[in-house]
Amino acid sequence: MSRRKAGLRSAAPSSIESGAMTQFKPARSHETLGDAFFDRVTPADFPQTILRHRDQRWAKRMGLDDLSDAQWVEHFARFAPLPGSIPTPLALRYHGHQFRTYNADLGDGRGFLFAQGHDLVDDRLLDFGTKGSGRTPWSRGGDGRLTLKGGVREILATEMLEAQGVYASKSFSLVETGEALQRGDEPSPTRGSVLVRLSHSHIRIGTFQRLAYLEDTESLALLLDYANRTYYPDVSYETDKAAAFLGAVVANVAKLGAQWIAAGFVHGVLNTDNINITGESFDYGPWRFIPAYDPDFTAAYFDETGLYAFGRQPDTLAWNLTRLAESLLPLSSIEALEPALNTVWPIFREELPRQILRRLGLKPRDVESDGAFVTELFGFLSASKAPYEQFFFDWRGGSLSAERAAGSPSAALYASELFRSVANGLEHYGPADEVNLGHPYFARRSPRTMLIDEVEAIWAPIAEADDWSLFHATLAEIAEMRQAYGIEP
Repeated sequence: MSRRKAGLRSAAPSSIESGAMTQFKPARSHETLGDAFFDRVTPADFPQTILRHRDQRWAKRMGLDDLSDAQWVEHFARFAPLPGSIPTPLALRYHGHQFRTYNADLGDGRGFLFAQGHDLVDDRLLDFGTKGSGRTPWSRGGDGRLTLKGGVREILATEMLEAQGVYASKSFSLVETGEALQRGDEPSPTRGSVLVRLSHSHIRIGTFQRLAYLEDTESLALLLDYANRTYYPDVSYETDKAAAFLGAVVANVAKLGAQWIAAGFVHGVLNTDNINITGESFDYGPWRFIPAYDPDFTAAYFDETGLYAFGRQPDTLAWNLTRLAESLLPLSSIEALEPALNTVWPIFREELPRQILRRLGLKPRDVESDGAFVTELFGFLSASKAPYEQFFFDWRGGSLSAERAAGSPSAALYASELFRSVANGLEHYGPADEVNLGHPYFARRSPRTMLIDEVEAIWAPIAEADDWSLFHATLAEIAEMRQAYGIEP
């Protein structure tokens, strides 16, 4: 949940009350990999710390909800270590393909792994990763900072994705830093911030690529064993550990691709260093939600060829997974890895209808019928240019929502001949148990959306008058949407 402006300067570390964080379950798991995997770094010293956002839902899951605002700022803007966790921030080392050109000069350039802890609900390990926390050995001449607008945009992206059922990182904290930053793509100077996000892992495809590039097979084997043990403990590794790991990553990443399509989301920069091994959506830059179905819709102005366009995202994920398979070759063989890699398309083709039907609150039938229905659905969305999110909102529950859809702004499209095959298809599907049509959210005429003009409208009063009321109201709306769809962290 977002919190009010606190206007706090940091307290001294000794002022942190002894009674806080009694339930926090710290971890230092990533340190066990050794110093060859990261650089120990010093956080930036910010001139000011104004608390703009703290996610109390996830703070509770991490046993950190009892922190005062002053304590919160001390840990998540001044980066006093969380008790029992990593004592010094770690800037992680990795390489990656950026727009399919290999870059061996990457790594955490404006972020680091600050801490690790266990989720009190499911005991899974979670990373506290930063963005905008200062220069590191991998900053490549950058200032290591994050604009306040960039931080606000990341919160809006992750909150919206979570509400739509996408497996995504959580924007845990945002603190304004009192710095004036120079940026070419924004009116400068612009305000600075530091973000903390929660993810189940910050190990990327590029982490494996780096070790393969360096021909450091010993460290590559160490990383593989760590990843298997830490993130995929239930996978059987009796035959080929690398192939089993690859198969598990492929399954999660393919599912993420299907979730993005179902949400109408365009990540924008799907470089291999932006794909992590747990299959979470993270590291948001020029993201967009599509207004209407358009496979060629591109988020980044600098993506001149449309490499990472909406409809090309599954292909890009498959390409990136192939790079992971190549990196694992020193520990396996083509014969063992290729079958695992080749599951990406069968999984995606099965997962996409499942995710579409989940968003519609409908029970799946069978793979063939569901695939045919989704093909008809996308044909209608393409030909009609119906507003994407409006469609899923209007037809939640399928035929149960026919009367509700008749009052939609898109009602004329649903009455057209274009929609006939979709309408016929909907009649064959029953509502899922969690359809939840009685929730007040579905009494609205239109859904909460997060198109680019809406993002700019949320930012404008913050930039012009330091007015955060629309931002807070938007997060409240998204929370209602999350509850309506039965999505809880």
